[in-house]
Amino acid sequence: MEECLLTLHRVDPSVNMQRFYTLSLENSLFGDVLLARQWGRIGTYGRVRYDWFDNAADAERELARIAAVKARRGYVGLDPSLGV
Repeated sequence: MEECLLTLHRVDPSVNMQRFYTLSLENSLFGDVLLARQWGRIGTYGRVRYDWFDNAADAERELARIAAVKARRGYVGLDPSLGV
């Protein structure tokens, strides 16, 4: 399985909100799949959480679920060509 990276951001200048949320799937050394989440204010390292799954299908389902929740809260995908 190759690494899957999804970067979302939410910016609202009226309330000084500048947040990011990054999701990635990676293989662990023990054969399971790691879902890594990193979030926080843009310009900071933020916080990190790791979740392990027995198979890639479960990890991908969880990634899609989290991305849908974030989209409902106003997060949008970053355009890699912007270099943000």
